[in-house]
Amino acid sequence: MNDRTCIVSRKSGPAEDMIRFVADPQGVIVADLKGRLPGRGCWVTARRSLVQQAADRNLFARALKAKVSVPADLADGIDALLVDALTGMMGLARKAGQLVTGATKVDAAVRSGRVNAVMHASDAAPDGVAKIDRACRAAEAAGGGPVAAFHLLSADEMAVLSADGRVIHLAVLAGQAGEGVVKRAKMLDRFRDGGENGQIAGKPAKETETE
Repeated sequence: MNDRTCIVSRKSGPAEDMIRFVADPQGVIVADLKGRLPGRGCWVTARRSLVQQAADRNLFARALKAKVSVPADLADGIDALLVDALTGMMGLARKAGQLVTGATKVDAAVRSGRVNAVMHASDAAPDGVAKIDRACRAAEAAGGGPVAAFHLLSADEMAVLSADGRVIHLAVLAGQAGEGVVKRAKMLDRFRDGGENGQIAGKPAKETETE
């Protein structure tokens, strides 16, 4: 009963996998990420390519049955909001003790089997990523489940999580805040047309489909 229909693909899906859009009082399309803004709304599956199609094909006006204007940077603005949501939850997870930073500590946490996901800076050195990937494979071989790996934020974006301003690798532990981090990471990854659950650590990323 909570399913919504994407105005681009015409496919139904749960509201948490979509983004709601409304027109503000000036008729400008805005993304309602929390689904709380008043007025008639329409839904687009949370992928950048589909949001761009909705803008290019004038689908927002058709769905809302009104004359609207679409900001040229609509998709970029959504990406920035999703990054803010992710980093904000990462900060809460750090305070709750559900985030581990530093390559050595991340490696140890992964091998302990306590990790739900790992995150690498998008500009991390390949050898550092490979080392943690090996730890993930070792943990899985020891009976643990596959560990999702995300490459969503730059080192500068992740630096806010550390007093010394240096975060390249981190591990997300179990817990409410940690689960919130993984949920938001998946959302950002999907929006960037990356997939559903991030790349599985130790396995090559799947090729992006083109239309």
